[in-house]
Amino acid sequence: MEMEAVKLEQIVMKWYPDMLSFLKQQELDSVIVLRDGLGILEADDALDIIHHSILEHQSPEVLH
Repeated sequence: MEMEAVKLEQIVMKWYPDMLSFLKQQELDSVIVLRDGLGILEADDALDIIHHSILEHQSPEVLH
């Protein structure tokens, strides 16, 4: 399978749609490159990607 670029929103909608309202639009619009595509992404991996994306978008002033 080839790499696939998807928006974080697609990952959230597939695995954790209840989290959609907790994420900022900027986070949801993030492009994520999946090595083996969305079709074989597992729930645990999806959660890791969501978590990492949230951390990437946090303002440095918020972190202490």
